[in-house]
Amino acid sequence: MLRNNRDVAVLLFRIMGTLDRVDLDLLDALADDHRATVVALSERLGMSRNTVQARMAKLERSGVFTSFERAMVPGVLGYPIEAMISIVVRQAELPRITEALAEVPEVLAVHGLSGQVDLLARVAARDTQHLFAVDARILAIEGVERTETSLVMGEVIGYRVRPLLEEARRDS
Repeated sequence: MLRNNRDVAVLLFRIMGTLDRVDLDLLDALADDHRATVVALSERLGMSRNTVQARMAKLERSGVFTSFERAMVPGVLGYPIEAMISIVVRQAELPRITEALAEVPEVLAVHGLSGQVDLLARVAARDTQHLFAVDARILAIEGVERTETSLVMGEVIGYRVRPLLEEARRDS
């Protein structure tokens, strides 16, 4: 699990330079169909099944893949409302606050930011009253100074890496 920017930098250092054309082809095929079997990938890419399996294992060990939870929609679980909560904290208490946020089931993701806001949390809620309660729970965490909540009205550009894959292809 990545805990801070140093962990991200170490991961990027470990990955950069180790992704070759075969890895990029495999990642491109997975971007098209993340549920593709090893057999389907080997047929599509014209590689042996063993090569695809070995490359997949290497990519997984390297930390290339994030959680498959990212592909699930909270709305189908009864949480149709999503919001972004900007959180300002006392910096010295950031590690403990982060742990406390991880204990809130409605918190989908939290990003550390530079600038006026320290953390940005994406949360899910059953309705607006529930969202109010989630915000209150976050505000009750010792060291959280204030929050600002914005409803997610829709996703204009979804999570994607294909443009980065295309750039990596051009650079390799």
